[in-house]
This record gives sequence, structure tokens and C-alpha cells, in this order.
Amino acid sequence: MNLSESQSGQAKLVLASTSRYRRELLSRLHLPFETLSPNVDETPLPDETPSATALRLSVLKAQAAASTWPDALIIGSDQVLMLDSEQLGKPGNFDNAFAQLKKMQGRAMVFHTALTLLNSRTCQTQTRDVPTVVHIRPLSDAQITAYLEKETPWDCAGSAKSESLGIALMARMDSPDPTALIGLPLMALTEMLLKEGVDVLTWPASI
Repeated sequence: MNLSESQSGQAKLVLASTSRYRRELLSRLHLPFETLSPNVDETPLPDETPSATALRLSVLKAQAAASTWPDALIIGSDQVLMLDSEQLGKPGNFDNAFAQLKKMQGRAMVFHTALTLLNSRTCQTQTRDVPTVVHIRPLSDAQITAYLEKETPWDCAGSAKSESLGIALMARMDSPDPTALIGLPLMALTEMLLKEGVDVLTWPASI
């Protein structure tokens, strides 16, 4: 697919997300793209596994943008964080973030980061779940408080930003793609784009 411009003059790569983290990650590929906020109910289905939830929502987000962008490559992504059998979301405030980190310290958790690339013209859909296992260091209350006061990660599931000071909370990270934890698996995405004829290495850099 030609990413230059459509007949209407609009870019042909669309990120179905307004997350600043995903937007920053996608910009690393030096491709022109648009963003759209998908209106999707993110409630897990009964008995749905974390991986299945993330994959389903990533597909729904991409599909939600297809009516607006009927001839585009649309990127959908979703992330589900599990600590044993408990799903953890964005804390929203200091107290919730403190409780999350207090519960997570000294333990391992799994981030399921799902990626979908939808060709809205052909309906060809590629999906992948990129899991990341994160081991959190043992932390004192003082360390947790100091981190939260410096980072204020209220919009980050699990309250730990690996791309910033949150890396100091982590003892180990196991993942095939380090960008998955931040919210958009770029290694998987470049492979998907290549299957659609878009080679990010030879594509002219956007200005």
C-alpha cells in the first residue's frame, strides 16, 4: 500500500489511539500517520483470558477507525496487566498507585500487549500478543512514595514507567520486544507493515 497520500489528500497510516506513549513510539519509525480515538467498550468478557481480551480490543479499536479511514493501514493496540489472577489498570491517583506498587513489589507480573494491523481496504487483519514479564524489586514505602512524587504515573497501568524512572523499580524484564511494555510493539509492527508492502527502512523520512 502506498502511504504517501490518498486521493483525498489524507495520510494512509492511522493509529487508532490518542495515547501519547503510543504516538511517541510510532513516530520513531519516521512514517507519516494520523491518530483517531476509538470508541470501544474495554470491559473483559466472562471467562476471557488476558491475552484474548487484549487481542480482541486491539482488533475492535482498529475496526472502529475503518469507517473514517476506509483505505488505510490502521494500527490498534491494547494492553492488559495481570498480577497472578488479578487485572491491574491505570491508578488514576497517588493512593491507588501506591497500593499497586505495594502489592507488586517483590513479585512478577505479565503485560499482554496486543497489536493489530488492519488494511481497511482489503480487510486483511494481522494480530499478535507480545507478552512481557516484569519482576519488581522489593521496595520500601519510602522508595515507593519518592518514586510516585517524582514520576506521577497516574495514567500508566501498574504505575511503573519503564521508559523513565520506573526502570529503577524493576529487577528484570523478559520480552521479545522492549517497546511492547510501553504500549506499542514496534518490532512486530515493522514485520506487519512489511507484509503490507511498507518497508520502514527504505521509506522516506517524514518531515
